[in-house]
Amino acid sequence: MYDDILLPVAPGGEANDAIPHAASLAERYDATVHVLSAADTAVDTLAGPRTGVFSDRLAEAAEERVETVTAELEANGVEAVGSVVRGDPLEVIENAIDDGADIVVMPSHTRRGIRRLLLGSVTEKVVRVASVPVVTVPMADPEEAEKETGATDTDEDVSDATGGGDASDAQ
Repeated sequence: MYDDILLPVAPGGEANDAIPHAASLAERYDATVHVLSAADTAVDTLAGPRTGVFSDRLAEAAEERVETVTAELEANGVEAVGSVVRGDPLEVIENAIDDGADIVVMPSHTRRGIRRLLLGSVTEKVVRVASVPVVTVPMADPEEAEKETGATDTDEDVSDATGGGDASDAQ
């Protein structure tokens, strides 16, 4: 039923509860998990001397994240391939679906109120436009987790700034 599972991950993201779900589906259907990170470098919209540095750092973070997730899946016996594509996360995910993904597995933050309205959600957009099933895995809002543990998460700023906070934390 599912041969190719798309697992978007955010550059700089850490925890992603969608990974075990993708692994479980891959094991059940003997499928390949395609780990994808969209490095939305915004080169076309940003100007200034630091744009290139920011773009390069974001792409490096995306590469590291894809390598980490791919290695984690392979260590659990799941066939996985990874890629990083520069561009708008929604467009990158749509293109990956068009290239043959049978199902998408991605996290969905449980943001509420004004934060949800202002930040939006790549996952919500993918659910609306995808031509294949999308499995969404709820994840706690980093601010809520911070309140509970007293820790801070600086990666959230990078993920949300790139539009990849939901796709891949994972994105």
